[in-house]
Amino acid sequence: MTMQNNETVQALQWTGNALKVLDQRQLPEKIVYDEYKDADGVTEAIVSMRVRGAPAIGIAAAYGVALSVRKHYAQSNHWRQKVTADIDMLAKSRPTAVNLFWALDQMKAQLAKQHDNPPAAILTCAEKIHADDLVANHKMGELGADILVGAKGVMTHCNAGALATGGYGTALGVIRSAYRREPIKVYAGETRPWLQGARLTVWELSQDGIPATLVADSAAAWLMKSGAIDWIVVGADRIAANGDAANKIGTYSLAVLAKQHGVKLMVAAPTSTIDWNIENGDKIEIEQRNQNELLPACYIKDGSLVNAWNPVFDVTPAELIYAIVTERGVILNPSEHGVRGLKNAI
Repeated sequence: MTMQNNETVQALQWTGNALKVLDQRQLPEKIVYDEYKDADGVTEAIVSMRVRGAPAIGIAAAYGVALSVRKHYAQSNHWRQKVTADIDMLAKSRPTAVNLFWALDQMKAQLAKQHDNPPAAILTCAEKIHADDLVANHKMGELGADILVGAKGVMTHCNAGALATGGYGTALGVIRSAYRREPIKVYAGETRPWLQGARLTVWELSQDGIPATLVADSAAAWLMKSGAIDWIVVGADRIAANGDAANKIGTYSLAVLAKQHGVKLMVAAPTSTIDWNIENGDKIEIEQRNQNELLPACYIKDGSLVNAWNPVFDVTPAELIYAIVTERGVILNPSEHGVRGLKNAI
């Protein structure tokens, strides 16, 4: 079954026998979909950041497992061992996004069961993860929009939209829902060094007919001081049990600036982003990517005295977060109680 939705932007498309991945490195200049038919290809798509965003990474990995089962089930009596090896490979693709490990755990649970038709059963599980994420995004959008009633303007960081999820988005889902109720001014930081804000967020919003203003990352403090925004809305790649949230590098800076200027910070993320086993953000592994992604070409040579520090994420402490919005409900002032109350919420 091919999943269908009515969203303008789709980062992932299941064709029936392959996963099509929108190569986000080429946006907005080119819209290019790469097609993958095995777990090796999906792993490379995640590592290379063709697909990015915690929920989308988890969904892609789930389809990667489905492709692995389809490939090995027909070829080997030892297909389970081969699939397990592929799952281990997928798990090593990105370290910070907990949705990756959550999705792989869902797939492993299905693999542990006896099925008359394992490829079909595993694919159904992957499609459900995809579909459930889209439903969760719409739910978060409405809950977050309830909180934003009366806001003059909002700023977002990185890309936490349809491109980073199964569709609609987390932070951008909130902004979409709020804008549909009453147009608000939307600002997006450029998000260095990969420019997900400049290349992805403002492009994605424009596809939905939502005007957006791009600002240099270094202009954020001055924007807040001007009074143009009263909210910052971001996504997350991992949330600790106490409410500390890891997100794209630069989020912590915005949170500190927001505190100074009386601007509130909202984190929108599905509960699959919560790592119930990590008590606080100090225990979140922060991915360090190759310095060559940051350095100008002239410095990439043996003997150069210039190197680069390239963390992809930072952690915002719960005391700087006003609200965490999930599909199961909203936690206001998470520093008071953490997020464990959401664990068994319906």
